[in-house]
Amino acid sequence: MISIRYGTLAHTFGCLPLKSLTATLQIYDIDFVQLALSKAIQDIDTSTGKLSPGLANYIGEQFDRAGIRIGVLGCYINPIHPDPVIRRLEIDRFKEHLRYARQFGAPMVATETGALTTFQAQDPLHYEEIGWDILRATVQELAEEAEKWGVFLGLEGVCTHTLSTPDKMRRILDEIPSGNIGVVLDPCNFIGDAVDMQDQIVDDAFRLFGDRIILAHLKDIYQDGERIYHGKAGGGHFHTEAFLSKLQKYKPMIDLSLEDITNLEINETVALLKNIAHMEK
Repeated sequence: MISIRYGTLAHTFGCLPLKSLTATLQIYDIDFVQLALSKAIQDIDTSTGKLSPGLANYIGEQFDRAGIRIGVLGCYINPIHPDPVIRRLEIDRFKEHLRYARQFGAPMVATETGALTTFQAQDPLHYEEIGWDILRATVQELAEEAEKWGVFLGLEGVCTHTLSTPDKMRRILDEIPSGNIGVVLDPCNFIGDAVDMQDQIVDDAFRLFGDRIILAHLKDIYQDGERIYHGKAGGGHFHTEAFLSKLQKYKPMIDLSLEDITNLEINETVALLKNIAHMEK
């Protein structure tokens, strides 16, 4: 059976020396990690300007020896930062990750897209359009860099961010027709507080860009009174079984990163998800 592959954020296990991190990962039933370099690796300076083919290969080799893939480099910048100087620094950092991603063994570098209300104080009437125009310019530049190096730029939508809906994700894909842009689908981030509309939101996502998904995230939606929050997959209000079924249909053997989870919950959650997927089959 061609099954989904499970992983998680490398810094779920803390910020550790590289060899301690890779040794720790071997305890868990995961195939890959989403690696945010500075959040996960304690003993190597990976700040902007420090990466090289040799360093990237060295880090990738340590993960490979542990039997864990680096499925994605996480470089979660704010691509619409209102300060153009800071925004340029963020873009340059992301582009450096794109240049060296293949030496790490990673096929993609992923980011979210900045708060929808970033420019609201500046222009209450047109703030969404201002944010969109800046996002489009940033994504265009990053997509061109990704094309040069043969890797993917992964964009993750969030209901409170510039790419706040599946329709907006489709729009950015249409406005920048690069085959090197892919979607990181976190359904709970799109759903937000609209729990009763989750099936429509998920169905819209698969209908609009199911073929462009290159990575998925999975967590669950919990409620404490009126407060809605996220936690480990499989125990809340999110329709996990239906999502796994759709994901397997559209993207068999895709990498699925477990979010909002502690290290102690990982093996139990992976076993639960594998059982759900097996029952669905």
